[in-house]
Amino acid sequence: MKRKYYILPVFTFLFMFIFSGEANAQNADEQATRIILHKDSLFWQSYNHCDTTNYNQYFTDDVEFYHDKGGITMGVEGLAMSMKKNLCSNNDFRIRRESVKGTTKIYMLHNSGVIYGAILSGDHVFYILEKGKPERLDGLASFTHLWLLKEGVWKMARILSYDHGPANRQKEK
Repeated sequence: MKRKYYILPVFTFLFMFIFSGEANAQNADEQATRIILHKDSLFWQSYNHCDTTNYNQYFTDDVEFYHDKGGITMGVEGLAMSMKKNLCSNNDFRIRRESVKGTTKIYMLHNSGVIYGAILSGDHVFYILEKGKPERLDGLASFTHLWLLKEGVWKMARILSYDHGPANRQKEK
């Protein structure tokens, strides 16, 4: 009769042990998601303010940027130079990027149960800021960013910006 009383605690312990790994994985995914979304927002602040001093810290040295209108840019130095030369060369003309609410998704990448990266994707719009004129909505595009975790630091390694078009068009899903 005493054996019945031992079965419940044993099963409870096994249940908790088996599912604690799944809960820990979910917690790790949630924590990584928060970090990536935070770093992504800081990156776009740098982008929107032409803060080329802080811009590079968000990329791996071998970053690759693929743009459907502007071609391929390789390496962190090339990306920084492109930003300075193109987007940030004229103080009277700037571009501001904003993600489209509800379109951003993040997918964790695991290897043997350990997070090594994430894919961040969604749609974004661009605004033109010209000195002496009101800001105006200009374009709509999609983005995909590959974030990698290396030596405890999240950085963008691959960037795709594509499907650029007028801001007033409806994107079909």
